[in-house]
Amino acid sequence: METVRTIFTHTYPYPHEHSRHAVIAVILGCVFFISSDNMHTLVLKLDSNVKWWSMYACLLGFFYFFSSPFIGKTITPSYSNFSRWYVAWILVAALYHLPSFQSMGVDMRMNLSLFLTIFVSSVLFLLVFHFVFIGLWYIGLVARVAGRRPAILTILQNCAHVVYFIVTGNLAIIREKTLEKRHWSWFPRWNKDENFSWLAKFVRVYEFKDQVCKSWFAPVGSASDYPFLSKWVIYGELTCSGGSCAESPDEISPIYSLWATFIGLYIANYVVERSTGWALTHPVSQNESEKLKKKQMKPDFLDMVPWYSGTSADLFKTVFDLMVSVTLFVGRFDMRMMQAAMSRVEDGAKQDDLLYDQFSEHDELWFDFMADTGDGGNSSYSVARLLAQPLLRVRNKDSLITLPRANLLLIGGDLAYPNPSSYNYETRLFRPFEYALQPPIWYNEEHVAVNKPELPREVPTLKQYDGPQCFLIPGNHDWFDGLQTFMRYICHKSWLGGWFMPQKKSYFALQLPKGWWVFGLDLALHCDIDDYQFKFFSELIKDKVSDCDSVIIMTHEPSWLLDWYWNLETGKNISHLIRDHLNGRCKLRIAGDLHHYMRHSYVPLEKPVYVQHLLVNGCGGAFLHPTHVFRDFKYLYGTTYESKASYPSFHDSSRIALGNILKFRKKNWQFDFIGGIIYFILAFSVFPQCKLDHILQDDTFSVAAITFVPSKVSRKRKVMIGVLHVSAHLSAALILMLLLELGIDTCIRHNLLATSGYHTLYEWYRSVESEHFPDRTGLRARIEQWTFGLYPACIKYLMSAFDVPEVMAVTRNNICKNGMDSLSRGGAVIYYASVFLYFWVFSTPIVSLVFGSYLYICINWFHIHFDEAFSSLRIANYKSFTRFHITSKGDLEVFTLAVDKVPKAWKLDPSWDSESKLPHSHSYRRKFPSKWRAVSPQQDPVSTVRIVDHFVVEHTAKPEGASVNGPVTP
Repeated sequence: METVRTIFTHTYPYPHEHSRHAVIAVILGCVFFISSDNMHTLVLKLDSNVKWWSMYACLLGFFYFFSSPFIGKTITPSYSNFSRWYVAWILVAALYHLPSFQSMGVDMRMNLSLFLTIFVSSVLFLLVFHFVFIGLWYIGLVARVAGRRPAILTILQNCAHVVYFIVTGNLAIIREKTLEKRHWSWFPRWNKDENFSWLAKFVRVYEFKDQVCKSWFAPVGSASDYPFLSKWVIYGELTCSGGSCAESPDEISPIYSLWATFIGLYIANYVVERSTGWALTHPVSQNESEKLKKKQMKPDFLDMVPWYSGTSADLFKTVFDLMVSVTLFVGRFDMRMMQAAMSRVEDGAKQDDLLYDQFSEHDELWFDFMADTGDGGNSSYSVARLLAQPLLRVRNKDSLITLPRANLLLIGGDLAYPNPSSYNYETRLFRPFEYALQPPIWYNEEHVAVNKPELPREVPTLKQYDGPQCFLIPGNHDWFDGLQTFMRYICHKSWLGGWFMPQKKSYFALQLPKGWWVFGLDLALHCDIDDYQFKFFSELIKDKVSDCDSVIIMTHEPSWLLDWYWNLETGKNISHLIRDHLNGRCKLRIAGDLHHYMRHSYVPLEKPVYVQHLLVNGCGGAFLHPTHVFRDFKYLYGTTYESKASYPSFHDSSRIALGNILKFRKKNWQFDFIGGIIYFILAFSVFPQCKLDHILQDDTFSVAAITFVPSKVSRKRKVMIGVLHVSAHLSAALILMLLLELGIDTCIRHNLLATSGYHTLYEWYRSVESEHFPDRTGLRARIEQWTFGLYPACIKYLMSAFDVPEVMAVTRNNICKNGMDSLSRGGAVIYYASVFLYFWVFSTPIVSLVFGSYLYICINWFHIHFDEAFSSLRIANYKSFTRFHITSKGDLEVFTLAVDKVPKAWKLDPSWDSESKLPHSHSYRRKFPSKWRAVSPQQDPVSTVRIVDHFVVEHTAKPEGASVNGPVTP
């Protein structure tokens, strides 16, 4: 039975739970039936209403731009689903009042009033039913085998179906309309060949629809045929061919009969399924089983972090953690000081917690460097998959070379975005690496390593372990919680996927073969090492690093680029360590933080060279950063450097920035919450404008945008850019306010709005209800008494809430006549809320366009906002890592490998699947170590990886002069 319960879960689609496609079909059917009923009138009056068709095109176009980011998306994102219903609501409420409907003879009030009334009644009735059913489920009177679903969304969907059939059925009692022959003379082209005119046939579609409704949804009969129900029915108006009916109606209204029928069928179906365990006795179909299997055969990767989201709790937590870290930890408490205090011995050169020499006796060594991983799952896994491959075959110029997997992996910080929470570390860092290279079978993710290194039982010492190892330093994002998560997941765990992690502290020194060293520095949020780190590394250089050795300095931030860009001078302790202690032995500096690849190499001159090569590679998985804004960097420590390689190229980087104009809102649709509210704040004080000729005399100005301009530019230029930026937003907000006010004012002048108070739709509905649906038995009065007035109060206020333009117009008239002081606080809230509902839709596409254009101009013209302009694009492509090779001669060969396009679709690798079923072995010994591969083999990273930079640093055998500098072979 447990197996059956596992296979047949609630994911099986019960018959009453209609799919999203059925809902779309129902909506289209409603539009078809409603529009076809008046299509002949629309066509007959088309010649005199071209301007109204133009108005419709403009209005629908505006709503399309608001909805465009959600077109083609699934219904899963809650905001996307909410926006669709929201747009449908306010769009229909606006179209309902447009003059073109009334001038063309189309009256939507019948359909709207019936829809709202029946829909609300159905929802309330089904909610009561489900509460009763759940109560019986809890006390055990109903079998529990099938759970308590469906959810509220399913109830709403089913109510939409009920309303559709009922409204369609009600058309059976509408008197027949005919298209008089005399009207054909208006269209002389139709008279010639009427039978072959598609438009003529389309006009008569409403006749076919009426026949369908009369045949399928005719009244069920007379109340006298059902004496038991005679006091519990709503009567309908008889269908009379001409004039008024002589008798009072005795026909049961199709609305009542159909509503009772569908609600009864729904309840009966639901009770039978949930009480008898219908789902457990009906196995899923083969197609559904295949879909379920395919769903389980896909990785559960997270999307790129939405940095401009106004709804992400993760981002708000990041801001809070950053404020706490800067306020509390910087200059007050530093985890690096605690690590130093917990070290076993005081002599820095002998601390085995910080110095590792297990690779020093190798004849040659391969090791990798990457940084800034832990963002989108697709991009992070693409890099991890390449790192895990036993061999990579790539083309270097005209030859095909084979690069073996590295023995050592160095990760340069920012392990998870946007903040270092346990969830982000597990899902954005550990999950992609575990998919790429699985940890040992005995690995327990809850285990805390208290005595590292915790080697496999068959391995006595760290030097004898032949699997890949990993060392990591923290970045600024890892320090947002004071380094707590980094210490727990890196320093007190032993495995990152299949990479063994022996390190115990957040900084370390690695002694590599042939006199090479790697110093991993922890800069925290200070952009510099602390005094304890300086003490350890300076003593290590004095005692261990010989004059002919070569050192690689690994930091998170590339201070040489950022200091030049911001015109700052940071990292004084690092500079002192490199210039005065290493004194030319630092051959290479590697860093991340900037999510691109750039290499600058020194220009040989007579001056001493303290660092030969400066390498940035932060393409480990995070969004892309531009390269063209750093193209003018040239000097560090008095040495001249030139750019040797950049990825993406300067031209491609500048071209990518154009996406801010074209794709900002599509990539950052959650920015709507921020942008729409900001625009409303800019303009709400000028609502309403009773005299539109004074609308542009407002002198409101905000200097908030000035502070947004980075300090890189001069104060004069900063003020100029800020003024232009805020002026563009303010102008756009005021223009949108003007358009909205003009639209409302025009409708009021033509008596389309504010004609009879807040409840216009409801009052019209009651008059039609009393005429066409007489209540001879007083059923409505009894229902009103039993519900304590909730009926019809709920329907009344629901219709008022639906008719937002009417509420806005009536309140606007009251303000213009009696002044704002005459409006109560609640009335003011209602008025501004109704204005906001429409102003938000109008403003969100505009604010995204203005802000995206601002970012594009700033990044390409002024070279500012490089972080803001590219984080908005959330680019997962252009990923890379750097593979180093210490040869048997002692030279350092450097390859930077890149993937231009990251796959979005993955599937289970059958080779991995078959290999994993073989007798147990370590994952790093497998030929196919990664679980997922791209659906398209041509897009798999293993197939598309290429070399974007290659150079060699020759190891100097003997020191010469004050500085030791080996030549560079490009």
